[in-house]
Amino acid sequence: MLKTLDRYILRQVATPLTAALAIGLSMMLAERLVRLLDVTLGKNNSFGVVFEMLGYLVPHYLATAIPAALFLGLLLGFNRLSKNSEITAALASGVGLHRLARPAILLSVAFLGLSLAVYGWLKPISYYAYRSVLFNVKNVEIFYLAEEGVFMQSGSRTFILDKLDHATNTFERIFLFDYKGPGGSETLTATNGQLIPVPGEKRPVLRLENGHRLVINRWPTLDENAPPPVAETGAFGQIDTPLGKLDLKAFRPRGQDERELTLPELYQKLDAPPTDATPQSMRAEFHKRLVSILSMLILPFLAIPFAIGDSRSPRSYRIGVALVILIAYHEIIEQGAIAIKASGAPPLLAVWLPFVLLASFALWRFREACIHLRSGRLDAILETVYSRISPYWKSFRRRIDWEAEE
Repeated sequence: MLKTLDRYILRQVATPLTAALAIGLSMMLAERLVRLLDVTLGKNNSFGVVFEMLGYLVPHYLATAIPAALFLGLLLGFNRLSKNSEITAALASGVGLHRLARPAILLSVAFLGLSLAVYGWLKPISYYAYRSVLFNVKNVEIFYLAEEGVFMQSGSRTFILDKLDHATNTFERIFLFDYKGPGGSETLTATNGQLIPVPGEKRPVLRLENGHRLVINRWPTLDENAPPPVAETGAFGQIDTPLGKLDLKAFRPRGQDERELTLPELYQKLDAPPTDATPQSMRAEFHKRLVSILSMLILPFLAIPFAIGDSRSPRSYRIGVALVILIAYHEIIEQGAIAIKASGAPPLLAVWLPFVLLASFALWRFREACIHLRSGRLDAILETVYSRISPYWKSFRRRIDWEAEE
């Protein structure tokens, strides 16, 4: 059971962790929202489709946001404890740093389970669902993209509307030209009309009222001996026609891409990859997922030594160094997976070696910080580098402030 001390430390870590997770996830989803609106804006129930697709993208972005949020939460939480001399008080009372780190380690184990669920099942299944919805959006053309006074194209039809009310899907004065290739063309004009959604159908019905119709039975040719095409004209009070083109093909079944396979499926098909995958891409995806999941256990041992320090020394640069190390590690894993997929590099060298090196470095730093209770050699190096750079940095900031005042 968690002790009072454990619960207190978890509260210190939970606040920055939750804030980092919420802010990071919101920023990534907001960036994707802009691109999705560009694809779906103006189509029937476009906002519903956008939020459905964003929901499918949440596991994808969670996979990136979870380790970053946990790392920031540990850094800022233990940094606050150190800055307020609470860690010093705990050490003076006989509570070692390794004991203070216990709730952080338990938290990383819990997040490892969450990452296993995200990487193993949620992310691949939601990735397929997202691509399926995107396929349907791109393969069903609907006239809801219409604008007043602008020629628009939908399939073989070109049209222009004079006045348009998106709230009621009604319009006034339409000109519509339908090119049928060698089969001729059809031209429609009407004083008003309406787009009518049909329950159970993906295409709306275009209802035109008080209009005229011109039909040419074939497209004119340059052959002088060919008879001219026959034109038929007529007037109508009301006419209905479906709009847009509908791709009757359903999206392919899940599992043809290695990113759509769950972790057990990925392991079972390593030697028998699906249609759109290769043995190299299967191995790259499998080992990348395993390394990403297990990396959660390294984060407490990496973050805590960087978060604590002498109360008289600045800590901001230590947090910056820790974040640079985590970002560089993530990029190395990404490039290692690309190397496995592109050139068949050994997974042990491409992704597992960086994992072992970072784990060894984190455990060494943790041992230096909490077992020997003294600053590690890396801390001395960082302090020296910071003391050398700090005067130049302060001078640079003062110069910028002077220029801003002028």
